[in-house]
Amino acid sequence: MRLLVVEKDETLNDLITKALHESKYKTDEAFNVKDAMYFLDIRHYDLVIIDTNFGLSEVFKFIDYAKDLYPFIKIVVISDDPSIETEIKVLKMGADDFIRKPLNFDLLITRVNVALRSGKESHIKIKDLVIIKDEEKIIYKDKESFLKGKAFEVFTYLARYPNQVISKEQLLDAIWEEPELVTPNVIEVAINQIRQKVDKVFKIDTIKTIRRRGYKFSYPKE
Repeated sequence: MRLLVVEKDETLNDLITKALHESKYKTDEAFNVKDAMYFLDIRHYDLVIIDTNFGLSEVFKFIDYAKDLYPFIKIVVISDDPSIETEIKVLKMGADDFIRKPLNFDLLITRVNVALRSGKESHIKIKDLVIIKDEEKIIYKDKESFLKGKAFEVFTYLARYPNQVISKEQLLDAIWEEPELVTPNVIEVAINQIRQKVDKVFKIDTIKTIRRRGYKFSYPKE
């Protein structure tokens, strides 16, 4: 899993990042909202930590952008604002959690863990196609097929973001623990396995190749 820390205070950004690294999370750091949005465009994140010190309007704009791009992304907002009203506003705008400063880093890590755990759905249902994550099984109408390992993870990842183009680099970064140690060709192998184990078996088309850009989950057809 990869997390993004959006914090203008360099010292606090470093402290949050260090705490996340100690908990075995991969992170990137942004010091302004514009850079944070850029990171979202080029890389998938499971969770973002963002400070209200950018101003609530900027935070709300970021939440809208992130949730529109990645509906399942988790957003934890940190703030030195003591008011309940601000917490309510932030949560109503789509944040998944609100934590006040000064930060207790053990609490922060615990809340991050909880937010990520709550985002792990057991299955994905798209029309009459059902993906059972724990069993690495796909069901379509009265048939079922099994897709194992990284191919299943690629299929599941793409299915979570239907009709969005996902690059090979984004898939590598999201699924492989050490993406820098593998080549993009492993994505092509996974896509081929999906087409053999899912599309061919069920006689449907689920993954569309977008030349020079990546892949998108296209079932059912737009």
